[in-house]
Amino acid sequence: MKTQSSFGLLLLILVATTPSLLAADAGTAPSWHAQSLAQAIGYMLLFAVIGIATAIVGYKAFDKCTPGDLHKEILENKNVAAAIVAAAVILGVCIIIAAAMLG
Repeated sequence: MKTQSSFGLLLLILVATTPSLLAADAGTAPSWHAQSLAQAIGYMLLFAVIGIATAIVGYKAFDKCTPGDLHKEILENKNVAAAIVAAAVILGVCIIIAAAMLG
């Protein structure tokens, strides 16, 4: 029963975000291009907040998947190698997020 509701929710999200379906209803394709400076700043802040939150979630997910506590290893034990690995993970997640936002 839970699988069916998850599948239904996923299907609903997919249908709601499909650009071709939205374009058929509105007559034109939706656009993220800002029409004013205020709109551009708003989009920048929106994407920055989403990007930073997603990068933090990605780092925390990586930390949970690895043995030990990476955060503790960096702060308490001053492990430079662990800090380099954490930085690489954060940069990797950020590159994926940026590619997804650019579309």
